[in-house]
Amino acid sequence: MTRTLWLFPGLLSAALLAGCVDGGAPPSPGIPPLAPITEDACGASGLQGLVGQDEAVLAGMRFRGPMRLIRPGMAVTMDYSAERLNITLNDAGTIESVTCG
Repeated sequence: MTRTLWLFPGLLSAALLAGCVDGGAPPSPGIPPLAPITEDACGASGLQGLVGQDEAVLAGMRFRGPMRLIRPGMAVTMDYSAERLNITLNDAGTIESVTCG
């Protein structure tokens, strides 16, 4: 009987500690992972042919995401958005650069 009494606290401790074991990360609730951001998420590489052309060529174009037209001296925010297309013009209205950001 005393042997059984000594065994009981050990079993109880083991059972309590087993409840503290981490079972790993819980399964995700079905939210798909985010797609990795690529260096050309806005498609700027395919629009490099616009560099050197007049801004008038942009009038009939459609872009797959947000686009920001930056004129000389224009105030722009410094936030970075990989999906946003930035088209920079010079004083003459000629496209100087096409970048993401």
